[in-house]
Amino acid sequence: MSVRSRLADEKRKKYVGKYKMVHHSEFDYTELKDIMYISKAGRGTHETYSDCYIMADTETSKSDKRQDNHVCAWTISIRAYGLNIVTLYGHRPSTLTMSLFYIHSIIGADRTLVYFHNLGYDWVFIRKFMYEQWGNPEMQLNTKPYYPLFIRFENGIELRDSLIIAQRSLERWANDLNVEHKKAVGKWNYDILRNQDYEFNTDELEYIENDTLAGVECLDALCKSLKKHVYSMPFTATGIPRDEMRKRARKTNAHDVFLSSAFSKEEQQRAERWVYHGGFTHCNRHILNFIQKGEAGQPIEAYDFCSSYPFVMCAFADFPKGKFMPIDNCSAGDILRRYKDNAFILTLKAFNIQIKDDNVCMPVLQYSKCIRTQGAIQDNGRILSAEYVEIMLTEVDLSVIVEQYDCQYSICTDVLCAKKGYLPRWFTDYVFECFKNKTMLKGGDAVLYALAKSVVNALYSYGMLCQKPVKDVISEDYDTGEFKLTIGDYAEEYEKYIKRYNSVMNYQYGIWVTSLAMKNLFELGKCVDYENGGIWLYSDTDSAYATKWNKERLEKYNQSCRNRLTANGYGSIQHNGRDYWLGVAELDGQYLEFVCVGAKRYAVRKLDGSLKITVAGVPKKGVECLKGDLNNFRNGFIFSGDVTGKKTHTHIIVPEIYMDEYGNECGDSIDLTKCDYELSNVIKYDWEDIRLKEVQVQIFE
Repeated sequence: MSVRSRLADEKRKKYVGKYKMVHHSEFDYTELKDIMYISKAGRGTHETYSDCYIMADTETSKSDKRQDNHVCAWTISIRAYGLNIVTLYGHRPSTLTMSLFYIHSIIGADRTLVYFHNLGYDWVFIRKFMYEQWGNPEMQLNTKPYYPLFIRFENGIELRDSLIIAQRSLERWANDLNVEHKKAVGKWNYDILRNQDYEFNTDELEYIENDTLAGVECLDALCKSLKKHVYSMPFTATGIPRDEMRKRARKTNAHDVFLSSAFSKEEQQRAERWVYHGGFTHCNRHILNFIQKGEAGQPIEAYDFCSSYPFVMCAFADFPKGKFMPIDNCSAGDILRRYKDNAFILTLKAFNIQIKDDNVCMPVLQYSKCIRTQGAIQDNGRILSAEYVEIMLTEVDLSVIVEQYDCQYSICTDVLCAKKGYLPRWFTDYVFECFKNKTMLKGGDAVLYALAKSVVNALYSYGMLCQKPVKDVISEDYDTGEFKLTIGDYAEEYEKYIKRYNSVMNYQYGIWVTSLAMKNLFELGKCVDYENGGIWLYSDTDSAYATKWNKERLEKYNQSCRNRLTANGYGSIQHNGRDYWLGVAELDGQYLEFVCVGAKRYAVRKLDGSLKITVAGVPKKGVECLKGDLNNFRNGFIFSGDVTGKKTHTHIIVPEIYMDEYGNECGDSIDLTKCDYELSNVIKYDWEDIRLKEVQVQIFE
């Protein structure tokens, strides 16, 4: 045992069985002096960090007479040596700020990290009190306005967001990791007005205590699983696999390979804006607003790809390798004839383009990605017909478009070509290893499985592949509370990115992951049993709903996925007597009824008769509004905010801290007001109107 480990063990004994929840005014902060700190070496500095987990949280309240909110309760929980040490609580934001400073000072480290689960919310309420006591932050990184990743003060205290690491609510995070303390759901009544002299009852104390205790326990479990120190924890969920990826990349010539394929500045900017298309989500326009019923003994079925993006990463030899080289303008046919061995970026210019027939229920042409259009008729953001379309594509996108559309004339311009191949082996091995780790933990340790699943979910986002290399700077004005966007010198910043040793994965890889996954979805769509009346109802990136499936074609598709994997040296994962394969389409649900009013807006009746909804912006609880009747799920239906709990956010910025009429300390705040949600429909067009439409084409130079 090392000297440090022996010392930690001695200090741990002092805290065993001593945990307590106490009002901040009754706590002797010197009790924390035995918490150790840890040194972080590197870059010429040897900063020390408090070797403990600290989570803080606030609860807010408001009267019916006014919009602005105030803090009515706060807690700070500290965990070290695998033990919960203390939870402090109070009422006023100024005392929260003072308590954090006392904790930091007593421990004595250069830096103390304090987590909030959804920092962006709490920050608005407490920031003016921190400015007053600590001065303005010396550094802050924001993902977007009101969403800080971290906020660092000159005194050494650094606020961080645990929500962006967990990628889930605190309630679900604690349940997934199976920590000792869970969120005390239902023990805090948000409709009660609480002033800062309010006396909490037993349930309320348990509620605020568990919020931060669950938080520090989750952080501890995550850190141990990742074998991280407090100071080396990533800021985001994607940072977990990204850190490991970079470690592996350093053992190869990954940066040199990256440089050999890197886009020029102009190519990168075009790719970000026009070539990257994202996932495919769409509803069959022919069944909008109609309740589609499964037949007797043959329910509506949804099939879902097993880890769609990781499968594409591991199985496909269709990724561009090396520099893209320009070639002469050519036809779509020319490109598709060279499809097998060559990757292309191109601009398709098509005149009098339209879907081949009315049975094309999932049109792929994306209106928002078109550089120019004229006379476009849309189906919920997808083009059915147009006098003229100009859009940038990959050869994969083009292959689906050629299957679906006819046009009077087309040409491919600004064509770039590169050879195709697999993604780097060191990377695909890591992706497959993550999938294997998750699979082998199914039915086992709940904590390890949840952590492994979160890593694979971070891979789904392929944040290491499709992150923009040059980001705009979002900065907070500490006087006004507003955020401003600063656009830097793209050329200068992109050059820095190219030279950075950690730049190892090219942006174009992420584009092709998306395009190939989209093509897989359309291959899955071909497995619908159209010959016997099957209807492809709905698609969402990696899943499809249909009334009837041709199971023989479905198995052939799945076998093609297995063949692709084995061709690159990857196979199944055998666990608990079952084979798990990346990429195969698996049954994800059976339903008696299905109704949809547009993308991300559908409802189903399950086999047990209960309803389930998927509506972007409406909590799942909103299904209660339908009262068991799918006929209610229609254009114009109102999901009541009183039922769903959906709230709208209004930021209220005040010039300075003030005391309200009840003696509450108040600063900036966020008003959370319950709001309703109205289902909206999409415009439907008659096929004959499209076919007979007069066309007047404007030629674009």
